[in-house]
Formats: sequence, C-alpha cells, structure tokens
Amino acid sequence: MSKGHAKHQERHHGLSQFGKDLIRRCGSKCELCEAHGVKLTVYEVPPIAADPNYDQCIMICDICSSQLDNPKTIDPSYWRFLASIMWSDLAPVKIISVALLKHLEATEDWAAELREQVYIQQEEQDWLDQIDLFG
Repeated sequence: MSKGHAKHQERHHGLSQFGKDLIRRCGSKCELCEAHGVKLTVYEVPPIAADPNYDQCIMICDICSSQLDNPKTIDPSYWRFLASIMWSDLAPVKIISVALLKHLEATEDWAAELREQVYIQQEEQDWLDQIDLFG
C-alpha cells in the first residue's frame, strides 16, 4: 500500500470518528441546505489542518458536496438558502456560507447583497481570509 493511500485511509478513519457526533449535531439533515432523508458525508471546511478537526467539519448532502467539489457545476440559484444559513451559530457552517457568497457575488447580485448584511467577528474573518474555495 502506498504512503498516500495509507495517509488517506488514516484521515478518513479520523473523520469517521466524528460521524456520530456530527449526525447528532445536525439532526440527520444537511447542515447547509437542510435536506432530510439523504446520504450525508463529512465535509472539512478549509483550510484543512494536518489532523482532522471536529470544529472544521460539517455534514452535507451529495448535491452540496458535488457542487463544492466541482465549482464548474455550481448552480447559483440552488444556493439561495444561504440567506438563512449564513446566520448559523455553528462557525464552520457560517464560514462556508460566507465563503460561498463571496464566490457567488461576482455574478449574482443577491449574493453580494447578502454578504453585505452578514456580521463577521474578527476570528471568523481570519478564518475566511485563509479560504480560497475554488482557487
């Protein structure tokens, strides 16, 4: 087995340790679009630390995951729910929401308007400054 594969397996195992706690926290729904009754996966909000960090993980559905993993597939109208989720008390949910709004505001007026409304604390801004979702 290659070193890369072994590291991937180790990271996957580390993330899976958070699974039950994340499912409990999210109430078995996507922490972004709030879809119920769908398969959920752990998403690490960038920047990715050397070791998995529970406080940087969220549970998301396949639709959110596929759009985050492949920016060419992003459907701006799908992300309209960011208007409510950007106020989340969960830091990783709020951070990824604002990062998505930042990406979308280049072509979507509604995203720019929402981004102007959201209040960001300094530590959240520091985290956002480290994120380049689709760089």
